[in-house]
Amino acid sequence: MGVQQAPGIFKEIIGSLTGFDLAQYLSEGRKLVDDSIQELLPRKNSYPESIHSAMDYSVMAGGKRLRPILVIAAAEAVGGDRQNVLPFAVAAELIHTYTLIHDDLPALDDDDFRRGKPTSHKVYGEAIAILAGDALLTQAFILMTNIAMLNGISAGDAMKATHDMAQALGSGGMIGGQVVDLESEGKPVSPEELEYIHIYKTGHLIRACVRGGAKLSGATQAQFSAISRYGAHIGLAFQIIDDILDITADQEKLGKDVGSDLEKEKATYPSLYGIEESKKKAEELIEESIACLEPFDDRADPLREIARFFVQRTF
Repeated sequence: MGVQQAPGIFKEIIGSLTGFDLAQYLSEGRKLVDDSIQELLPRKNSYPESIHSAMDYSVMAGGKRLRPILVIAAAEAVGGDRQNVLPFAVAAELIHTYTLIHDDLPALDDDDFRRGKPTSHKVYGEAIAILAGDALLTQAFILMTNIAMLNGISAGDAMKATHDMAQALGSGGMIGGQVVDLESEGKPVSPEELEYIHIYKTGHLIRACVRGGAKLSGATQAQFSAISRYGAHIGLAFQIIDDILDITADQEKLGKDVGSDLEKEKATYPSLYGIEESKKKAEELIEESIACLEPFDDRADPLREIARFFVQRTF
């Protein structure tokens, strides 16, 4: 696909690229991930149809597929093959979608739109939405632990990557961050508490994606450490940018409810530091993430340009 044919969500970043065509990389990666999801997810009309239809509805509602593409990019940065990490990449997207379904529920953020469409509980009801999220999370672990799909990857490395992902999601990771986020609504928070919420609620999953791609592709310890630092920086930057977009973005363009952070008095970077200072912090994190990749050759260019794409979303 040529640059002119790239989907609209990527057009805004084309002009900033030199040498590496991120728009094409993201577009091709998105198609690869979407095709793989269709192969690896239960058919939406299989029995019981209600749950499988709900799973398909939320996963295939759209999205940039940045998390699975980060798995692929990290694998390629250390010399791996994208085909070998596809099950893990798809699992990352299923996990991400599970978090969105549950985040949108009335008991949490109570949002009406996600990826430009009515949220799962608005279409299928709360009970099926909850179960669809549970099913997607479970399906992700089925994929990550399926020995038949490892394609030359050692069972030990697969176990380590899966264990790392599980830790990123549990009460010592994403769920812990969500709990503190909920309990902080309408209350003053310290800079340390705010950073905890963002790193744990969002950052750990993004870091687990790049760590998984690297681990499954035979990264050296030095490579794995550098990519881990990269993932930590962009993970925090991504959530800061999300905070900014909740205030500044257009709902139709963003594809989800905006202004909900302010309405719920959530702990965000703009609420504590203001929008301009938050942008500055995100930009610093992006530059630090790119600096982590200095030991890598041009195979890490996708990771570098994805980081720059993150911060460009605020402009």
